[in-house]
Amino acid sequence: MQDPEKNIMFNLGKLRRKTAKTPRILTLANQKGGVGKTTTAINLGTALAAVEENVLIIDLDPQGNASTGLGLDRSKRKHSTYDVMMGRKPLSQAIVETGIPRLHVAPSTLDLLGAELELSEAARRTYRLKDAIARLVEGKANSIHERNYSYILVDCPPSLNLLTINALAAASSVLVPLQCEFFALEGLSQLLRTVERVRNTLNPDLDIHGIILTMFDKRNNLSGQVADDVRAYLGDKVYKTVIPRNVRISEAPSYGKPALLYDHTCTGSQAYIKLASEIIQREKTLRAA
Repeated sequence: MQDPEKNIMFNLGKLRRKTAKTPRILTLANQKGGVGKTTTAINLGTALAAVEENVLIIDLDPQGNASTGLGLDRSKRKHSTYDVMMGRKPLSQAIVETGIPRLHVAPSTLDLLGAELELSEAARRTYRLKDAIARLVEGKANSIHERNYSYILVDCPPSLNLLTINALAAASSVLVPLQCEFFALEGLSQLLRTVERVRNTLNPDLDIHGIILTMFDKRNNLSGQVADDVRAYLGDKVYKTVIPRNVRISEAPSYGKPALLYDHTCTGSQAYIKLASEIIQREKTLRAA
């Protein structure tokens, strides 16, 4: 049997680049649940790691699905992003290895559910994550490897709460997974207004990196109509790659694996490989601008 990672690396090998001096912090946000934020974080992180990028996924969702989907048992989460947000532990001590070379995760626990209340009157409450990442980057190392991360992906909860605001305040750009269904544009408008407010008050450099159309069903005329509407509304901000509905993507988390390792040949995995390619190319364009 062929090694799944080698297959991924073969498909993406031409996209390798030198590690950046500072990481690109990409926050995956959408206040609507079930749109593919966590699935995208896991599989995009895996695809980037497969082309020898050093990637950190920060699980900022109390449900901790990104941590579980990467095979990290809840009993093994000694320190978590809750400890980081509370200032009890540096981010470096929360980071753990996954089964995927060059891909690490800072796991979440249900303790994060109380973070918003506990931080309500704390100093720099909207910059807790930004400060933690800055200290990690300044140290140029973490507790596992002396290396710089080229990408940090932040998986947000399905709401526009203080955790999400922290993620937006820390971000270089926002990735917006958007389900191809009827209420997509309504929810997208709310998120874009939030991004604009954060840009005006907390993070003047924040922008929308791109919109990822997820759960696309080519048999459903509505999916095509929604995709057309989003492209008409946001133009080039919408990635060309569309993530289809795919049963193998749905099955993979129950095995504690990204879909790219569970079945790298399925249509969902191939779509995430193409998405990684498109994001890297967009990054090159942004850096050249």
